[in-house]
Amino acid sequence: MKVSSTISRLGLTKVFDHLYKDPETNLRHLIGWADRVSGGRFPKQRASIRAAIEDPNNAYYPYVRHVVKDVDPEVMKTAAVNFFIKANLISAPIQDELRKKYNCNIPWAILLDPTSACNLHCVGCWAADYGNHLNLTFEEMDDIIKQGERMGVYFYLFSGGEPLVRKKDIIRLCEKHEDCMFTAFTNGTLIDEDFADEMLRVKNFAPAISLEGFEEATDSRRGRGVYKDVLRAMRILHKKKLIYGISCCYTSENYKSITSEEYWDMIIENGAYFVWCFHYMPVGVDASPKLLLKPEQREFVYKRIRELRSTKPLFAIDFQNDGEFVNGCIAGGRRYLHINANGDAEPCAFIHYADSNIREKSLLEIMRSPLFMTYHDGQPFNENMIQPCPMLENPDKLRAIVETSGAKSTDMQSPETVDHLCSKCDTYAACWEPKADELWKARQAQKEKEY
Repeated sequence: MKVSSTISRLGLTKVFDHLYKDPETNLRHLIGWADRVSGGRFPKQRASIRAAIEDPNNAYYPYVRHVVKDVDPEVMKTAAVNFFIKANLISAPIQDELRKKYNCNIPWAILLDPTSACNLHCVGCWAADYGNHLNLTFEEMDDIIKQGERMGVYFYLFSGGEPLVRKKDIIRLCEKHEDCMFTAFTNGTLIDEDFADEMLRVKNFAPAISLEGFEEATDSRRGRGVYKDVLRAMRILHKKKLIYGISCCYTSENYKSITSEEYWDMIIENGAYFVWCFHYMPVGVDASPKLLLKPEQREFVYKRIRELRSTKPLFAIDFQNDGEFVNGCIAGGRRYLHINANGDAEPCAFIHYADSNIREKSLLEIMRSPLFMTYHDGQPFNENMIQPCPMLENPDKLRAIVETSGAKSTDMQSPETVDHLCSKCDTYAACWEPKADELWKARQAQKEKEY
Protein backbone atom coordinates (compact mmCIF):
# COMPACT_ATOMS: atom_id res chain seq x y z
CA MET A 1 0.00 0.00 0.00
CA LYS A 2 1.34 3.46 -0.85
CA VAL A 3 2.36 5.47 2.18
CA SER A 4 0.12 8.38 1.17
CA SER A 5 -2.98 6.14 1.14
CA THR A 6 -1.98 4.68 4.51
CA ILE A 7 -1.73 8.18 5.97
CA SER A 8 -5.15 9.06 4.57
CA ARG A 9 -6.67 5.81 5.87
CA LEU A 10 -5.39 6.46 9.37
CA GLY A 11 -7.04 9.88 9.45
CA LEU A 12 -3.91 12.00 9.94
CA THR A 13 -4.84 14.34 7.11
CA LYS A 14 -7.99 15.42 8.95
CA VAL A 15 -6.04 16.03 12.16
CA PHE A 16 -3.72 18.42 10.36
CA ASP A 17 -6.53 20.08 8.45
CA HIS A 18 -8.10 21.05 11.78
CA LEU A 19 -4.88 21.81 13.64
CA TYR A 20 -4.81 25.49 12.75
CA LYS A 21 -8.48 26.00 13.61
CA ASP A 22 -7.80 25.08 17.22
CA PRO A 23 -4.06 24.36 17.73
CA GLU A 24 -4.19 23.59 21.44
CA THR A 25 -6.95 21.00 21.12
CA ASN A 26 -5.67 19.41 17.95
CA LEU A 27 -2.07 19.18 19.11
CA ARG A 28 -3.36 16.80 21.74
CA HIS A 29 -5.38 14.95 19.11
CA LEU A 30 -2.21 14.56 17.04
CA ILE A 31 -0.17 12.91 19.78
CA GLY A 32 -3.21 10.80 20.68
CA TRP A 33 -3.37 9.61 17.09
CA ALA A 34 0.34 8.77 17.17
CA ASP A 35 -0.16 6.76 20.36
CA ARG A 36 -2.94 4.74 18.75
CA VAL A 37 -1.11 3.86 15.53
CA SER A 38 2.41 3.46 16.94
CA GLY A 39 1.92 -0.15 17.99
CA GLY A 40 3.70 0.70 21.22
CA ARG A 41 6.90 1.83 19.43
CA PHE A 42 9.03 4.77 20.59
CA PRO A 43 7.41 5.11 24.04
CA LYS A 44 10.05 7.50 25.42
CA GLN A 45 9.93 9.71 22.34
CA ARG A 46 6.14 9.87 22.37
CA ALA A 47 6.16 10.65 26.09
CA SER A 48 8.63 13.49 25.49
CA ILE A 49 6.48 14.93 22.73
CA ARG A 50 3.36 14.64 24.89
CA ALA A 51 5.10 16.52 27.71
CA ALA A 52 6.18 19.28 25.29
CA ILE A 53 2.60 19.62 24.08
CA GLU A 54 0.79 19.44 27.41
CA ASP A 55 3.13 20.70 30.16
CA PRO A 56 3.57 24.53 30.28
CA ASN A 57 6.65 24.02 32.47
CA ASN A 58 8.38 21.89 29.83
CA ALA A 59 11.24 23.69 28.02
CA TYR A 60 9.79 22.63 24.66
CA TYR A 61 6.24 23.82 25.37
CA PRO A 62 6.97 27.22 23.73
CA TYR A 63 8.96 25.47 20.99
CA VAL A 64 5.90 23.50 19.87
CA ARG A 65 3.84 26.70 19.71
CA HIS A 66 6.67 28.42 17.85
CA VAL A 67 6.59 25.69 15.20
CA VAL A 68 2.82 25.94 14.79
CA LYS A 69 2.92 29.74 14.63
CA ASP A 70 6.06 30.42 12.58
CA VAL A 71 6.24 27.54 10.08
CA ASP A 72 4.13 27.62 6.94
CA PRO A 73 1.16 25.28 7.67
CA GLU A 74 1.65 23.15 4.56
CA VAL A 75 5.40 22.87 5.18
CA MET A 76 4.76 21.88 8.79
CA LYS A 77 2.20 19.28 7.79
CA THR A 78 4.51 17.80 5.17
CA ALA A 79 7.49 17.65 7.55
CA ALA A 80 5.42 16.09 10.32
CA VAL A 81 3.92 13.46 8.04
CA ASN A 82 7.13 12.63 6.16
CA PHE A 83 9.57 12.71 9.06
CA PHE A 84 7.68 11.71 12.18
CA ILE A 85 5.06 9.42 10.68
CA LYS A 86 6.54 7.94 7.49
CA ALA A 87 10.24 7.92 8.37
CA ASN A 88 9.56 6.57 11.86
CA LEU A 89 6.18 5.01 12.68
CA ILE A 90 5.41 3.55 9.25
CA SER A 91 8.96 2.65 8.19
CA ALA A 92 10.00 0.93 11.43
CA PRO A 93 8.13 -2.38 10.94
CA ILE A 94 9.30 -2.57 7.30
CA GLN A 95 12.93 -2.16 8.35
CA ASP A 96 12.57 -4.59 11.27
CA GLU A 97 11.21 -7.26 8.95
CA LEU A 98 14.12 -6.83 6.52
CA ARG A 99 16.67 -6.94 9.36
CA LYS A 100 15.26 -10.26 10.51
CA LYS A 101 14.97 -11.67 7.01
CA TYR A 102 18.50 -10.83 5.86
CA ASN A 103 20.32 -10.63 9.23
CA CYS A 104 21.98 -7.36 8.31
CA ASN A 105 21.68 -3.66 9.06
CA ILE A 106 18.90 -1.71 7.33
CA PRO A 107 19.35 2.06 7.48
CA TRP A 108 16.86 4.60 8.78
CA ALA A 109 18.50 7.37 6.73
CA ILE A 110 20.86 7.63 3.76
CA LEU A 111 23.47 10.38 3.35
CA LEU A 112 24.37 11.20 -0.27
CA ASP A 113 27.02 13.43 -1.82
CA PRO A 114 25.57 14.84 -5.06
CA THR A 115 28.94 16.37 -5.89
CA SER A 116 32.47 16.83 -4.60
CA ALA A 117 32.48 20.41 -5.90
CA CYS A 118 32.21 23.34 -3.51
CA ASN A 119 32.05 27.11 -3.88
CA LEU A 120 34.22 27.52 -0.76
CA HIS A 121 37.45 25.94 0.50
CA CYS A 122 37.11 25.76 4.27
CA VAL A 123 40.06 25.07 6.53
CA GLY A 124 39.93 21.51 7.88
CA CYS A 125 37.15 20.30 5.58
CA TRP A 126 37.68 16.66 4.63
CA ALA A 127 35.36 17.03 1.61
CA ALA A 128 37.89 19.31 -0.07
CA ASP A 129 40.26 16.34 -0.35
CA TYR A 130 38.01 14.77 -2.99
CA GLY A 131 38.45 17.57 -5.52
CA ASN A 132 35.61 18.94 -7.63
CA HIS A 133 35.23 16.41 -10.43
CA LEU A 134 33.01 13.75 -8.86
CA ASN A 135 29.22 13.66 -9.18
CA LEU A 136 26.28 11.34 -8.72
CA THR A 137 23.89 11.76 -11.63
CA PHE A 138 20.26 12.65 -11.01
CA GLU A 139 19.29 9.18 -12.23
CA GLU A 140 21.70 7.52 -9.78
CA MET A 141 20.36 9.50 -6.82
CA ASP A 142 16.80 8.83 -7.93
CA ASP A 143 17.52 5.09 -8.09
CA ILE A 144 19.15 5.09 -4.64
CA ILE A 145 16.05 6.74 -3.19
CA LYS A 146 13.76 4.29 -4.98
CA GLN A 147 15.73 1.39 -3.51
CA GLY A 148 15.64 3.06 -0.11
CA GLU A 149 11.88 3.53 -0.22
CA ARG A 150 11.44 -0.19 -0.84
CA MET A 151 13.46 -0.73 2.36
CA GLY A 152 11.30 1.72 4.32
CA VAL A 153 13.80 4.60 4.17
CA TYR A 154 12.05 7.98 3.92
CA PHE A 155 14.77 10.31 5.24
CA TYR A 156 17.64 11.48 2.99
CA LEU A 157 20.50 13.83 3.69
CA PHE A 158 22.91 15.51 1.29
CA SER A 159 26.49 16.57 1.95
CA GLY A 160 29.49 17.17 -0.27
CA GLY A 161 31.28 19.17 -1.43
CA GLU A 162 28.57 21.77 -1.28
CA PRO A 163 25.33 19.93 -2.12
CA LEU A 164 23.51 23.09 -3.20
CA VAL A 165 25.84 23.33 -6.18
CA ARG A 166 23.27 20.76 -7.40
CA LYS A 167 20.22 22.51 -5.95
CA LYS A 168 18.11 22.14 -9.09
CA ASP A 169 18.53 18.37 -8.99
CA ILE A 170 17.86 18.33 -5.23
CA ILE A 171 14.57 20.14 -5.78
CA ARG A 172 13.69 17.67 -8.55
CA LEU A 173 14.31 14.78 -6.15
CA CYS A 174 12.17 16.44 -3.46
CA GLU A 175 9.40 16.91 -6.01
CA LYS A 176 9.58 13.37 -7.37
CA HIS A 177 9.77 11.70 -3.95
CA GLU A 178 7.11 13.69 -2.14
CA ASP A 179 6.71 10.99 0.54
CA CYS A 180 10.31 11.54 1.73
CA MET A 181 11.97 14.18 3.90
CA PHE A 182 15.22 15.73 2.71
CA THR A 183 17.90 17.87 4.30
CA ALA A 184 21.38 19.05 3.33
CA PHE A 185 24.49 20.04 5.24
CA THR A 186 25.26 23.29 3.44
CA ASN A 187 27.44 26.37 3.90
CA GLY A 188 24.28 28.37 3.17
CA THR A 189 25.82 30.84 0.75
CA LEU A 190 23.83 29.54 -2.23
CA ILE A 191 20.44 29.96 -0.54
CA ASP A 192 18.59 32.88 -2.11
CA GLU A 193 14.99 34.06 -2.52
CA ASP A 194 14.41 31.88 -5.59
CA PHE A 195 15.66 28.72 -3.87
CA ALA A 196 13.60 29.50 -0.77
CA ASP A 197 10.53 29.79 -3.00
CA GLU A 198 11.32 26.36 -4.45
CA MET A 199 11.61 24.97 -0.93
CA LEU A 200 8.23 26.46 -0.14
CA ARG A 201 6.80 24.81 -3.22
CA VAL A 202 8.09 21.27 -2.59
CA LYS A 203 7.72 21.54 1.21
CA ASN A 204 9.91 18.54 2.10
CA PHE A 205 13.40 20.05 2.26
CA ALA A 206 14.97 21.53 5.42
CA PRO A 207 18.64 22.60 5.21
CA ALA A 208 21.20 22.43 8.03
CA ILE A 209 23.49 25.45 7.63
CA SER A 210 27.09 25.12 8.85
CA LEU A 211 28.01 27.79 11.38
CA GLU A 212 31.00 27.34 13.69
CA GLY A 213 30.47 30.43 15.83
CA PHE A 214 30.27 34.15 15.23
CA GLU A 215 31.75 36.29 12.45
CA GLU A 216 35.46 36.02 13.28
CA ALA A 217 35.43 32.24 13.73
CA THR A 218 33.26 31.63 10.66
CA ASP A 219 35.16 33.88 8.29
CA SER A 220 38.58 32.69 9.48
CA ARG A 221 37.63 29.15 8.44
CA ARG A 222 35.31 29.74 5.49
CA GLY A 223 36.40 33.08 4.02
CA ARG A 224 35.65 36.77 4.44
CA GLY A 225 31.97 37.68 4.25
CA VAL A 226 30.63 34.14 4.68
CA TYR A 227 29.11 34.89 8.11
CA LYS A 228 27.04 37.74 6.67
CA ASP A 229 25.97 35.51 3.77
CA VAL A 230 24.82 32.87 6.25
CA LEU A 231 22.80 35.39 8.26
CA ARG A 232 21.19 36.60 5.03
CA ALA A 233 20.20 33.02 4.16
CA MET A 234 18.80 32.43 7.64
CA ARG A 235 16.67 35.57 7.43
CA ILE A 236 15.30 34.58 4.03
CA LEU A 237 14.29 31.15 5.30
CA HIS A 238 12.72 32.59 8.45
CA LYS A 239 10.79 35.21 6.46
CA LYS A 240 9.42 32.49 4.16
CA LYS A 241 8.32 30.45 7.22
CA LEU A 242 10.54 27.52 6.26
CA ILE A 243 12.14 24.91 8.52
CA TYR A 244 15.91 25.03 8.77
CA GLY A 245 18.61 24.30 11.29
CA ILE A 246 22.30 24.70 12.08
CA SER A 247 25.19 22.26 11.83
CA CYS A 248 28.28 23.02 13.89
CA CYS A 249 31.54 21.22 14.59
CA TYR A 250 33.10 21.76 18.00
CA THR A 251 36.87 21.63 18.41
CA SER A 252 39.42 22.37 21.11
CA GLU A 253 39.46 25.96 19.85
CA ASN A 254 35.76 26.82 19.50
CA TYR A 255 33.91 24.55 21.96
CA LYS A 256 33.07 27.34 24.41
CA SER A 257 31.76 29.60 21.67
CA ILE A 258 29.63 26.82 20.16
CA THR A 259 28.07 26.10 23.55
CA SER A 260 27.63 29.70 24.69
CA GLU A 261 24.21 31.08 25.51
CA GLU A 262 24.89 33.95 23.11
CA TYR A 263 25.45 31.55 20.21
CA TRP A 264 22.31 29.53 20.90
CA ASP A 265 20.23 32.69 21.38
CA MET A 266 21.50 34.02 18.06
CA ILE A 267 20.48 30.81 16.31
CA ILE A 268 17.03 30.89 17.89
CA GLU A 269 16.48 34.58 17.18
CA ASN A 270 17.23 33.98 13.51
CA GLY A 271 14.57 31.28 13.27
CA ALA A 272 16.45 27.96 13.45
CA TYR A 273 14.47 24.95 14.65
CA PHE A 274 17.28 22.45 15.23
CA VAL A 275 21.04 22.20 15.69
CA TRP A 276 23.36 19.25 14.95
CA CYS A 277 26.55 19.42 17.03
CA PHE A 278 29.44 17.33 15.71
CA HIS A 279 32.68 16.40 17.45
CA TYR A 280 35.75 17.21 15.34
CA MET A 281 37.10 14.13 13.55
CA PRO A 282 40.76 14.08 12.35
CA VAL A 283 39.89 12.73 8.90
CA GLY A 284 42.27 13.29 5.99
CA VAL A 285 46.04 13.16 5.71
CA ASP A 286 46.40 16.82 6.69
CA ALA A 287 43.87 16.80 9.56
CA SER A 288 45.20 18.26 12.81
CA PRO A 289 44.91 16.17 16.01
CA LYS A 290 45.43 19.45 17.92
CA LEU A 291 41.77 20.26 17.25
CA LEU A 292 40.64 17.17 19.18
CA LEU A 293 39.14 18.06 22.54
CA LYS A 294 40.90 17.30 25.80
CA PRO A 295 38.86 15.12 28.21
CA GLU A 296 37.85 18.08 30.38
CA GLN A 297 36.80 20.03 27.28
CA ARG A 298 34.62 17.22 25.99
CA GLU A 299 33.12 16.80 29.46
CA PHE A 300 32.25 20.50 29.39
CA VAL A 301 30.49 20.09 26.03
CA TYR A 302 28.71 16.92 27.19
CA LYS A 303 27.21 18.68 30.21
CA ARG A 304 26.70 22.08 28.60
CA ILE A 305 24.64 20.91 25.62
CA ARG A 306 22.40 18.87 27.90
CA GLU A 307 21.90 21.95 30.03
CA LEU A 308 21.13 24.16 27.03
CA ARG A 309 18.60 21.84 25.46
CA SER A 310 16.76 21.54 28.75
CA THR A 311 16.24 25.30 28.82
CA LYS A 312 16.32 26.58 25.22
CA PRO A 313 13.52 26.15 22.63
CA LEU A 314 15.78 24.44 20.10
CA PHE A 315 15.94 20.76 19.17
CA ALA A 316 19.58 19.72 19.61
CA ILE A 317 21.58 16.60 18.86
CA ASP A 318 25.12 16.12 20.18
CA PHE A 319 26.26 13.59 17.62
CA GLN A 320 29.12 12.07 19.63
CA ASN A 321 27.85 12.43 23.20
CA ASP A 322 24.28 11.20 22.66
CA GLY A 323 25.24 7.58 22.03
CA GLU A 324 23.14 6.39 24.98
CA PHE A 325 19.96 7.40 23.16
CA VAL A 326 20.76 5.31 20.05
CA ASN A 327 22.75 2.46 21.62
CA GLY A 328 26.15 3.55 20.36
CA CYS A 329 27.47 3.82 16.82
CA ILE A 330 24.72 4.34 14.21
CA ALA A 331 26.96 3.93 11.16
CA GLY A 332 27.45 0.98 8.84
CA GLY A 333 23.77 1.07 7.93
CA ARG A 334 22.60 0.44 11.48
CA ARG A 335 20.84 3.79 11.28
CA TYR A 336 22.57 5.37 8.30
CA LEU A 337 25.31 5.04 5.69
CA HIS A 338 27.14 7.44 3.40
CA ILE A 339 27.35 7.26 -0.40
CA ASN A 340 30.01 9.62 -1.70
CA ALA A 341 30.08 11.45 -5.01
CA ASN A 342 31.99 8.57 -6.61
CA GLY A 343 29.26 6.11 -5.65
CA ASP A 344 31.36 4.44 -2.93
CA ALA A 345 29.27 3.18 -0.01
CA GLU A 346 31.01 4.20 3.20
CA PRO A 347 29.81 3.19 6.67
CA CYS A 348 29.98 6.79 7.91
CA ALA A 349 30.63 10.29 6.62
CA PHE A 350 33.87 10.23 8.63
CA ILE A 351 35.02 6.71 7.73
CA HIS A 352 36.35 6.92 4.18
CA TYR A 353 36.71 3.24 3.37
CA ALA A 354 34.55 1.06 1.15
CA ASP A 355 34.34 -2.38 -0.42
CA SER A 356 31.26 -1.64 -2.55
CA ASN A 357 29.96 0.93 -5.00
CA ILE A 358 26.33 1.77 -5.68
CA ARG A 359 27.05 1.59 -9.43
CA GLU A 360 27.91 -2.08 -9.05
CA LYS A 361 25.69 -3.32 -6.21
CA SER A 362 22.19 -2.74 -4.89
CA LEU A 363 21.66 -1.16 -1.49
CA LEU A 364 20.69 -4.52 -0.02
CA GLU A 365 23.81 -6.16 -1.45
CA ILE A 366 25.90 -3.35 0.09
CA MET A 367 24.28 -3.95 3.47
CA ARG A 368 25.41 -7.58 3.21
CA SER A 369 28.95 -6.80 2.02
CA PRO A 370 31.94 -7.76 4.22
CA LEU A 371 32.50 -4.16 5.42
CA PHE A 372 28.90 -3.53 6.44
CA MET A 373 28.48 -7.00 7.96
CA THR A 374 31.60 -6.42 10.05
CA TYR A 375 29.93 -3.29 11.38
CA HIS A 376 26.69 -5.22 11.96
CA ASP A 377 28.43 -7.98 13.87
CA GLY A 378 30.55 -5.61 15.98
CA GLN A 379 27.99 -3.04 17.12
CA PRO A 380 27.96 -1.60 19.69
CA PHE A 381 31.71 -1.13 19.70
CA ASN A 382 31.82 -0.28 23.41
CA GLU A 383 29.48 -0.94 26.32
CA ASN A 384 30.07 2.66 27.37
CA MET A 385 27.84 4.68 25.03
CA ILE A 386 29.99 7.80 25.46
CA GLN A 387 32.67 5.84 23.58
CA PRO A 388 30.60 4.84 20.54
CA CYS A 389 32.88 5.33 17.53
CA PRO A 390 35.17 2.59 16.16
CA MET A 391 37.58 5.31 15.05
CA LEU A 392 37.60 8.11 17.63
CA GLU A 393 37.21 6.18 20.90
CA ASN A 394 38.01 2.61 19.79
CA PRO A 395 40.62 2.96 17.02
CA ASP A 396 41.75 -0.65 17.20
CA LYS A 397 38.19 -1.65 16.26
CA LEU A 398 38.37 0.31 13.00
CA ARG A 399 41.80 -1.12 12.21
CA ALA A 400 40.31 -4.61 12.57
CA ILE A 401 37.18 -3.74 10.55
CA VAL A 402 39.16 -2.49 7.57
CA GLU A 403 41.65 -5.35 7.69
CA THR A 404 38.96 -8.03 8.07
CA SER A 405 36.71 -6.66 5.32
CA GLY A 406 39.43 -5.72 2.87
CA ALA A 407 37.96 -2.23 2.47
CA LYS A 408 40.03 0.39 0.64
CA SER A 409 40.45 4.13 1.13
CA THR A 410 37.96 6.11 -0.96
CA ASP A 411 39.95 9.34 -0.95
CA MET A 412 40.72 9.96 -4.60
CA GLN A 413 43.35 12.66 -3.94
CA SER A 414 45.34 11.44 -0.93
CA PRO A 415 44.43 7.91 0.18
CA GLU A 416 44.87 7.48 3.92
CA THR A 417 45.78 4.15 5.46
CA VAL A 418 43.62 3.07 8.34
CA ASP A 419 46.65 2.97 10.63
CA HIS A 420 47.52 6.57 9.75
CA LEU A 421 43.96 7.64 10.52
CA CYS A 422 43.66 5.67 13.75
CA SER A 423 47.09 6.72 15.02
CA LYS A 424 45.68 10.25 15.30
CA CYS A 425 43.02 8.89 17.67
CA ASP A 426 45.04 6.48 19.85
CA THR A 427 46.13 9.06 22.43
CA TYR A 428 42.75 10.76 22.41
CA ALA A 429 40.94 7.46 23.05
CA ALA A 430 43.25 6.50 25.91
CA CYS A 431 42.87 9.90 27.59
CA TRP A 432 39.08 9.99 27.14
CA GLU A 433 38.41 6.50 28.52
CA PRO A 434 38.77 7.29 32.27
CA LYS A 435 36.60 10.41 31.96
CA ALA A 436 34.04 8.53 29.85
CA ASP A 437 33.87 5.78 32.50
CA GLU A 438 33.29 8.39 35.19
CA LEU A 439 30.52 10.13 33.23
CA TRP A 440 28.88 6.86 32.21
CA LYS A 441 28.73 5.55 35.78
CA ALA A 442 27.26 8.85 36.94
CA ARG A 443 24.67 8.71 34.17
CA GLN A 444 23.64 5.15 35.07
CA ALA A 445 23.27 6.15 38.72
CA GLN A 446 21.14 9.11 37.68
CA LYS A 447 18.88 6.90 35.55
CA GLU A 448 18.42 4.45 38.43
CA LYS A 449 17.18 7.31 40.63
CA GLU A 450 14.82 8.51 37.90
CA TYR A 451 13.23 5.10 37.51
